[in-house]
Amino acid sequence: MKTARSLTTTVSLLVLAAALPGALLAQTAKPPAAKASAPAKPAAAAKPAAAKPAATAATKPAATAAAKPAAKKAPPSKSRVEAKSTASHMAAGIQAAEAALTPDELAIAERVHTGNMPCELGNSVVVEADAASPGYFNVTNRKLKYRMFPVLTSTGAVRLEDRQAGAVWIQLGNKSMLLNQTIGQRLADECMSPQQTAFAESMRGKPAQNVLEPAPIAAPVAAPAAAVQAPASPAAAGAPAAAASAPAAVRR
Repeated sequence: MKTARSLTTTVSLLVLAAALPGALLAQTAKPPAAKASAPAKPAAAAKPAAAKPAATAATKPAATAAAKPAAKKAPPSKSRVEAKSTASHMAAGIQAAEAALTPDELAIAERVHTGNMPCELGNSVVVEADAASPGYFNVTNRKLKYRMFPVLTSTGAVRLEDRQAGAVWIQLGNKSMLLNQTIGQRLADECMSPQQTAFAESMRGKPAQNVLEPAPIAAPVAAPAAAVQAPASPAAAGAPAAAASAPAAVRR
């Protein structure tokens, strides 16, 4: 019996000794497997990172492609069409007003001096008659341009106005001036045409004259009185003869 027990214990010990190396090998093989499985996690995390640029790259062209059609010009709105029609009506009204000058206004326009007129302080004004619209003038002062028409005045001075811009051109006998009534400023003064220069020279050393009146027109030279002799009438020729015969009758 003792020998049988010893045999069994010996066999069990041999089995355990044979099983221990396999267990040890299994335990040592498990950590490398775990280590090999660990690097797989960054690969899984890298998939969303690679997908994000693709998504942004796909969305950007779509956004730009959708924005390009929006940049096309929109059709004109009703307000723009109304503004254009209003401007055309205003232009037609201006043309109609230009054609409605009275004979008195046209007479004033004939007295307006035209040309480049030097003014004080190196300033100048250019007045040009509009051949297409009789009675209207284009007045230029540096970069300012006005379209003026004559206006009747109580003083007799020549007056041109651009009511839309608030500009006034006043022509006196000895000078002209450009005013802006809107801002209350004198844009140019002491502007003189050749006619006004001659009139100003004639006023020197003479009594003061009304400068609001136009420059006087020289009267034609009259013929000498001695060169013209009226023929004697018959009645005037017979009067001395009657006077001479009267004393003869008394003597008789």
